[in-house]
Amino acid sequence: MNFLKQEHSALAGQIVRFGLTGGFLTIVVAAAYWAVAEFLHVDPNLSLLLVFVVVSGLGYVLHSNWSFRGHGSRDQLHIRTFRFYVTNTLGFLSNQFFVWLLVKQMGGPTWWPVIPIVLVTPILTFTLNRKWVFG
Repeated sequence: MNFLKQEHSALAGQIVRFGLTGGFLTIVVAAAYWAVAEFLHVDPNLSLLLVFVVVSGLGYVLHSNWSFRGHGSRDQLHIRTFRFYVTNTLGFLSNQFFVWLLVKQMGGPTWWPVIPIVLVTPILTFTLNRKWVFG
């Protein structure tokens, strides 16, 4: 019974830390994507690619050292790093899909994809990070 309390407490801590870190990173990605696409007139999908490349390294450092600290094994750094980038790439591809669908196909403004980027992708990446990358 005490083990379950500890496990739930650890999970709650990870959710809060991931929410803060992931929320910060998500806002940075969404705002930078929109600003580059809107004000620099860069193709929206290219804008998201540029932002993804810049923010991914920061995301790895923050999530591995803070969001999921003390969770799972810390050996085999190369495997964890590879898994993190696979997870990040899946999040990136889902965001690219949102941009493609909402801006390119539906003709919406460049801010439309910000909504699913902020509300949908973090759920996907938290789950994969917790279970597969840092689990």
